[in-house]
Amino acid sequence: MRNRPLTELFLHQQWLIWLTLLPLGAAVAAFLAPQQARWIGLATALLLPVCALAGILSVTLTHADPITAGGWPTPLGIELRRDGLALVMLAVTALVGFIISCYALGYFPVHDRHYDKVRYFWPLWLFLWGSCNALFVSGDLFNLYVTLELVTLSSVALIALEGGKQALAAALRYLFIGLLGSLSYLLGVGLLYGSYATVDIALLGEMISATRLNHAAMALMVAGLVLKSALFPLHFWLPQAHTMAPAPVSAALSALVVKAAYVILLRLWFEVFPALDTFAVGHLLGLLGSIAIVWGSLMALRQERLKLLIAYSTVAQIGYLYLVFPLAQPETMAAAWTGGVLLMMTHACGKSAMFMVAGTIHHTAGSDRLSRLAGAGGPVGVLAVVFTLAATTIIGLPPSGGFFAKWIFINAALVTGQWWYLPIILSGTLLAAAYIARVLGWAFLDVKRSSYPVIPWVMKWPPLVLSVIALLFGLIAYEPIQIALIGAPVHGSIMVEMTP
Repeated sequence: MRNRPLTELFLHQQWLIWLTLLPLGAAVAAFLAPQQARWIGLATALLLPVCALAGILSVTLTHADPITAGGWPTPLGIELRRDGLALVMLAVTALVGFIISCYALGYFPVHDRHYDKVRYFWPLWLFLWGSCNALFVSGDLFNLYVTLELVTLSSVALIALEGGKQALAAALRYLFIGLLGSLSYLLGVGLLYGSYATVDIALLGEMISATRLNHAAMALMVAGLVLKSALFPLHFWLPQAHTMAPAPVSAALSALVVKAAYVILLRLWFEVFPALDTFAVGHLLGLLGSIAIVWGSLMALRQERLKLLIAYSTVAQIGYLYLVFPLAQPETMAAAWTGGVLLMMTHACGKSAMFMVAGTIHHTAGSDRLSRLAGAGGPVGVLAVVFTLAATTIIGLPPSGGFFAKWIFINAALVTGQWWYLPIILSGTLLAAAYIARVLGWAFLDVKRSSYPVIPWVMKWPPLVLSVIALLFGLIAYEPIQIALIGAPVHGSIMVEMTP
């Protein structure tokens, strides 16, 4: 190590391994030393963005070839992906995870009367963080299954952290749905392994052919992942799970957990199953995504609780992600890929900020009902402005990242002649603006209050930072898109010129 250049240290391949080992080790330390758990969590949250940045540098300045943990060659070794999708998701997870950790310092104070919440939140949260990182870099189907189960189990425990019958019921419902989705996915993995004696994604992509058995495996795996990512009409577990969880947990669920299953589906669709006839399945997913956009938005418009409104908004945003599959035609494959990745990034930041605002309002006002926002003014009124800033990317207003992601989808729909997705995207945008305007209507209602709650600064700044980042993603969209295309299984231009 002596005289080793600093740049060479940052280009070392093992940074991606540390992104998994560090939070998992910190989770064990936080569990064994509960009195120091918050500081262990904060120190880990500070280190992980550095590791993510080093991981990005090591790939962008060298190459995106996979590496194997422990040095064992493929297919014996555990392959770790170093492509653009993994890098983008690791970076977003590090960013959002750091902000959530800072916010949790205020949400779970040291002298909380519910000590168990503080004691168990940090090890569970760090375990969830490490599991997500492990999932994003996994390169074979079985490791994806294992890491997805770890994400599910830690999420279930975090949902139940709030205590009470309703929280326990929401956690158990999520557990049973998660196990059903995992079983369906694992059955598909078993069929592929029985046919090809490997679960490596790259090897399967080279060997798989259009047979009935492979179509059955694809159907099982897609169904399981659709269930775990809460696509309509299999979204029934999501609103209660997000609503009953503590605000930092709700932010993590919406930003990271529902994306985990979707990332696996992206890898399967573009890397494992291109040889299969996916035309009908792609349009089915697009249809369900379109219904989710309208249904989720209409349900959000009807809600009287702020967290429930945001939860149904997540159902709608998941619908946008599933438009990738019908829009990924040969000439628009790169456009669909980059639009989906950009939308995941912006949604993670914007929706996390919205859940944090809702949690802060509930924490200080004792309720997140919209009627309690009447005449908010003061610090709560400032939070309403932060909520609106975060919602800018959810609505899809320029110059947010959400606007550019939708613009890419619209271009792909026009180029491929699938014009019917245009009114769906437009309707979702207008409905999102309507339910956000409803929140603002309550917040700025002319009602006088005798006093205003005092909000700790650590619960005000984190959602503002994420809101600004979500907005700025539109101005710096080129850089993350270029990273997302490193080693991507797509080709073509991001914006395709339409031919007469």
